[in-house]
Amino acid sequence: MIHSLALKVADTVADLLAAPDTALVSPRTTTTNRQHLAYGPTGIALMHIERAARDLGPWQRAHDWLAVATRQPFTSGPDSHPFYGAPALAHAVACAAEHLPGAYQRALDTLDAQIATDISQRLHAAHHRIGAGLLPQLAEFDVVRGLAGYGAYLLRRDPGSAAMRTVLDYCVHLTEPINDRGDVLPGWWTASGPSGRTDERFPDGHANTGLAHGIGGVLALMALSARQGIRVDGHHGAMRTILAWLDRWQEEVGHGPAWPYWITRVELREGRPIPSAPRRLSWCYGTAGLARAQQLAALALGDTQRQIEAENAFVAALTDAAQLKATTDHGMCHGIAGLAHIATRMSFDAHPSTAQLLRATVPALLTSVCPPGTDPASIALAMLDDEEAGPGFLNGAAGTALALQSPATAVPPHSAWDACLLIA
Repeated sequence: MIHSLALKVADTVADLLAAPDTALVSPRTTTTNRQHLAYGPTGIALMHIERAARDLGPWQRAHDWLAVATRQPFTSGPDSHPFYGAPALAHAVACAAEHLPGAYQRALDTLDAQIATDISQRLHAAHHRIGAGLLPQLAEFDVVRGLAGYGAYLLRRDPGSAAMRTVLDYCVHLTEPINDRGDVLPGWWTASGPSGRTDERFPDGHANTGLAHGIGGVLALMALSARQGIRVDGHHGAMRTILAWLDRWQEEVGHGPAWPYWITRVELREGRPIPSAPRRLSWCYGTAGLARAQQLAALALGDTQRQIEAENAFVAALTDAAQLKATTDHGMCHGIAGLAHIATRMSFDAHPSTAQLLRATVPALLTSVCPPGTDPASIALAMLDDEEAGPGFLNGAAGTALALQSPATAVPPHSAWDACLLIA
C-alpha cells in the first residue's frame, strides 16, 4: 500500500510539472535558477527522462524542459561546474541521449568538447597548486563544483579516455599528506570553512568528509571507476588512505558508527572529534553518503568485511530515532526520500547477510514522506508549495519524486540520473 502511494505521489508531481508553461513553479526556476541542475529546469527534466525511460510518461515532457532551459546560452569555463552551466546541462542531455540514439548528438559533441577543455584547465591549475605546496579549495575537488563531479561525467561518457585517467591521477595526488606549520595534514585539507569561504569558526581550515563537498566524493569516484576496471597507479592505495582516515575519525552513535562532517585543526591535534548532537543522515554529509562510498570502495577492493560493516552502519543509522529526528525534510540531498533511494541502491549491491536489512528500512522511510491515508495530490502540492525547497532536483519536488521511484518498485533507475551524485 505505501509503495503504491509513493508511486502515485511521484506520478502527481510529474503531472504538476508536466510543461514549463503550466507548471506550478516560481518564475525564478526558469530565470535565476535556469542554469542550476539543483534548482532549475534541467533537474526537472531529469525526472521526466527517468519516467520516460520507464515508460511512465512521454519524452515530450523532458524535451520541453530542456528546451526552456536552453533558450539562452549556458555558462561554460571557470564560471561553470558540474551542477551549474554547461556541465549541468550535459548531464541531463546525456541521460536522455542514452535512451534516444542519435538525439541531441550535436549538442553533446559541443558540450563534451567544452567540458574536456574545462577539465584540462582545472587540472592544470590543480597541479600548479600542488607544485607550490598550497592547500586546495573544496571547489577544486568536490562533487558539486570540482573534479570529482567532472570525473562522474567522464565515467559515463568516456570512461577509457586519457582525461578520465588524468582526473584519477589527480585524485591519487590529493591523498598525499601536506606538512603545514608542524602538522601533517591530509592532502584534501582546505584553508576555508565548509562553505568554501573564509570562516572565523575555522581559522585553520578543515578536512571535509562529506560526499558532496569532501573526500567522500573522491572515494566514491575512485571506487566506481575501479569497479569498471579503470585504475591508475596508486589507485587502491589512495582509496585505502581515505578509508583509513574515515576509520580514524569514526564515532559510535546510537547503535552503530557515524562520521563527523569535518575535522578542524583543534580536533586533529587532540586526536578526537568534538562531541556534537546527532546530525542528520544525508547524501551530502553524514552516514548515508559515506556508507555508500565505503560500500563501493569495499566492493572495488574485495573487502567483504568492510562492505558488511558499511551496510550495517547505514542500517543502524536508519533505525536510530535520534539521527532520523535530525532529518527533517523530504528531498534528495538531505531528506528522507534521498535516504530511501540510497538504502535501495545499497541493497542492490549488498552482501546477502545485509541486503534484506537494508530493504526492510525502506517502508518506514516511504511512510514518512507519504503517510498512509493522505491524498497523493495533497502531498505533491505541499512539496511544490514549499518555497524554500522549490520544484527542483536536489531539495525539491522533482528530486523527491525521482528518489521515491526505485524504493517503491525495488527496481534500479532506468536512466543514469543519479550518476551525478556518485552513488552509482
